[in-house]
Amino acid sequence: MFKLWVRQIKDNRLQRDMVIEDDTVDTRTHKVMNALEKACYEFDLEKPQWLSSTIRDFQLHSKCRFTKDSFIEEIDFDYLEIQILEEDY
Repeated sequence: MFKLWVRQIKDNRLQRDMVIEDDTVDTRTHKVMNALEKACYEFDLEKPQWLSSTIRDFQLHSKCRFTKDSFIEEIDFDYLEIQILEEDY
């Protein structure tokens, strides 16, 4: 089972969060992208852009933050953080 935790943070406080589970037979990248898309839909956000620093952090730590630089529209929070909680092997 693949699980991705998505958190919206403002002033070092959790505003919203959700855990998306995916048990499909798909690649890790597709599961992350699909889960992020679901979370953005639920949070009524545009999908963030993956900057090179975001990609590097995610590859190293299975966790990354999307700050205002990752969004085209203005956001009313400090950052959106995603973290893999569980992966299929």
